[in-house]
Amino acid sequence: MQLQLIIAIIVAILAVVFALQNAVPITVSFLTWRFESSLALVLLIALALGILMSLLVSVPSVIKKIKLISSQKKKIQELENSLQRESGSKTGEETGIKAKEEIESNELELPLE
Repeated sequence: MQLQLIIAIIVAILAVVFALQNAVPITVSFLTWRFESSLALVLLIALALGILMSLLVSVPSVIKKIKLISSQKKKIQELENSLQRESGSKTGEETGIKAKEEIESNELELPLE
């Protein structure tokens, strides 16, 4: 927590130094839209928009991974419950063999990325 705070303070100081050194006013034109602002502000806005777009592009893959992890946890829970039910009715050796066979038959491959 303290390390994150120190890093945030350092980044903030660097951003202020950057803004002070790049205070030159520039004109930005896009189609019929024009505005005048400091170079630092324009660059920081462009950086923020780039970060926002990259986050939006990565959202679908994050959601897919969360769903996959959730389904795998559910399957693990089902197998554990099945193993507990069987352990009450069979001996330890028979249960171990049956559980191993069930796990092998129900294995799902995780995508490697």
